[in-house]
Amino acid sequence: MALSVVTANVNGIRAASRRGGLRWLADADVDVVCLQEVRATHEQLHEALADSDLRDWHVAHAPAPQLGRAGVAVLTREQPSAIRTETGLPGMDGLGRWIEVDMSTPVGPLTVVSAYVHTGEADTPKQDEKYAFLDAMDERLGRLQRSAARRKGHVLVCGDLNIAHREVDIKNWKGNRGKAGFLEDERAYLDRWFTKDWVDLGREHGGPGPGPYTWWSWRGRGFDTDGGWRIDYAVATRALAGRCTGATVGKAATYEERWSDHAPLTVTFD
Repeated sequence: MALSVVTANVNGIRAASRRGGLRWLADADVDVVCLQEVRATHEQLHEALADSDLRDWHVAHAPAPQLGRAGVAVLTREQPSAIRTETGLPGMDGLGRWIEVDMSTPVGPLTVVSAYVHTGEADTPKQDEKYAFLDAMDERLGRLQRSAARRKGHVLVCGDLNIAHREVDIKNWKGNRGKAGFLEDERAYLDRWFTKDWVDLGREHGGPGPGPYTWWSWRGRGFDTDGGWRIDYAVATRALAGRCTGATVGKAATYEERWSDHAPLTVTFD
């Protein structure tokens, strides 16, 4: 195995740490950790990591402007050659929802992105914000793909996209038609990306479905009955996808062992 990456919406880094999440991530023994919903300042993030086996890793962090909201990070064993939190695209920058890290890896030059798309709410300004972010993301993905092709490199976009792509990606798809996360206009972005330049590694290596899901509500019996959504993704440029050997969802064995309402997704490359 030449490279391994795990992505996880931690639902608050400090809460995840108390529940054993940082221990799980350290024990995963990967090369790169992508985090979403960090919900912490730089100082709070480093304090949480200081009590874990990730304490000596290199940390790239884009906090949200509002305390206790959003926030994304990329942790790497090796020092990255570049970190970008600004894309120059309206609707994306300064929100704590997008960060890019450039690395030299055994599979070649690699840009790793940790992304956290808005949850949205149909027919409200929250949904308008989500579409503005998705529009900017669409443009940024195009730029990253073209840049990677020119330099014979790769791109891996990891994170919580807050969209279930197909009916097999959400248990109760009939009951969620017309709701944010399963709107036709949202799903059209994924249709476009996955048809041409990008590969959804979770589906590519997760079988035809239904599932494997990555999110279950804290409430009710959804976790026990596997009534979930697949909204956490690892999306690769096609050359990198050709080197992927697996994509595994780390669903906890029991409800009590959960350390987030999301499960981590690990992808490996040779």
